[in-house]
Amino acid sequence: MPKGKQKDEASVRESVIEEDVAKIMKESYINYAMSVIVSRALPDVRDGLKPVHRKILFTLKELGLFAASKPKKSVRSVGDCLGKYHPHGDTAVYDAMVRMAQNFSLRYPLIDGHGNFGSLDGDPPAAMRYTESRLTLLAEEMLRDLDKDTVDFCPNFDDTMEEPTVLPSGFPNLLVNGSSGIAVGMATSMPPHNLGEIIDGLIFLIGKEEAKDEDILKFVKGPDFPTGGVIIGSDGIREAYLTGRGKVIVRGRVAVEGKTSSKNTLVMTEIPYAVSKPSLIEKIALLCREGEMDEISDIRDLSNKEGMKVLFELKKGTCPDSTLQKLYKKTDMQVNFTITNLVIVDGSPQVLSLKQLMQKYIEFQREVYQRRTRFLLSRCERKLHLLLGLAILSKNIDKALETIKNSRTVQEAKAGLEKNFLLSEAQAAAILDLKLQKLASVELSQILMEQKETEREFDRLKGILVNKKKIDAEIVSRLKEVRSKFGDPRRTELT
Repeated sequence: MPKGKQKDEASVRESVIEEDVAKIMKESYINYAMSVIVSRALPDVRDGLKPVHRKILFTLKELGLFAASKPKKSVRSVGDCLGKYHPHGDTAVYDAMVRMAQNFSLRYPLIDGHGNFGSLDGDPPAAMRYTESRLTLLAEEMLRDLDKDTVDFCPNFDDTMEEPTVLPSGFPNLLVNGSSGIAVGMATSMPPHNLGEIIDGLIFLIGKEEAKDEDILKFVKGPDFPTGGVIIGSDGIREAYLTGRGKVIVRGRVAVEGKTSSKNTLVMTEIPYAVSKPSLIEKIALLCREGEMDEISDIRDLSNKEGMKVLFELKKGTCPDSTLQKLYKKTDMQVNFTITNLVIVDGSPQVLSLKQLMQKYIEFQREVYQRRTRFLLSRCERKLHLLLGLAILSKNIDKALETIKNSRTVQEAKAGLEKNFLLSEAQAAAILDLKLQKLASVELSQILMEQKETEREFDRLKGILVNKKKIDAEIVSRLKEVRSKFGDPRRTELT
């Protein structure tokens, strides 16, 4: 064999790395699973959002699509989200956007959708080129103070822009809107709750870390689904809130009409959460045809924009209560909603109780308010520094104008101001940025007044920063404001 060929084979053998295939497959699968768990399928305990939802809301903010602005075509928002932050399929992004706009999917929708965004009848949403979208007022609370260094930012997928790692979340979105997701080997299923009840529980818990889990149950009665319905019993609720796992029985709301006559009618006005109305009616009709529900003589769906109304006319002499029990047993008019409070906490999945979920939100809000206060404090310091320079200018206005006038360049004028009046570079630059008309109208009394107001604000912020109770008071004040603006009565009845 030629010497050159022998050398090539020897070098190849030296560069070959021998590894166990099983080990490689195991490590690769674990990495894939953790990527799905952390970066795709499970919500963050702090803002209750998955990455795609967070990126959609941030995209709408960057486009200026607030509640008071004119909505834009959804395809524009989806395109911006894909191109800047989420380079995946447009269908996945649009489906996530649609769900955030559906008032039967989210207890408190985060997107104000204009056009056909689907319905309880199973109608699919219109294509993104036909619909329009913008943020709701409540979604703006999720993004509030995002520009005040309240959360960390990270580079986007191509390192050309930055996006938030989490939203400030001015209200407890995770508990209020719930979440569902299937990861690798695990899944989360968190029900929505009433905003007022959750905020009342948070306000009670702030400053009372020693409170027992049972104490929270006095404020949070149970899940509150956007489609209403009736929850039967409280054992499942209690177990889920204390351990993070449990089941609740949810029924549709059904009334009996015509009790005085020989024929009765069952009127269904609400269905269990996540149940398809067409599928439910089709199942009942199938049972009627097969003779398992021969008590029902006719089914009529009279639902309209005002609400749901499905009539089940019963045959003469039929007992409505027994028929209703059969419907609960054989159809999705009664379902078991499984609760699994599985969330991402510090980069790893954990199952938390209701109290732990609330405590994590409170801890996050304390961090947000501390960072916000530091940001505002730093801004006050800069403002006071510049006002001090203006005060010096107002006392020596003629000399300062003469210095500027005799300078040949901006840099020379800046250096002259710094030297003659012992100003910093920032103070000199601020003076040079003033228009001549403002420069001529600078009055010491106005500057001193503004300086005193800024000093008062500085002292207030500094007091908040060093006092945990004042930070908690700020959080409570914001939560009460959100509750007064967006709180509403409970939809799901507890029996």
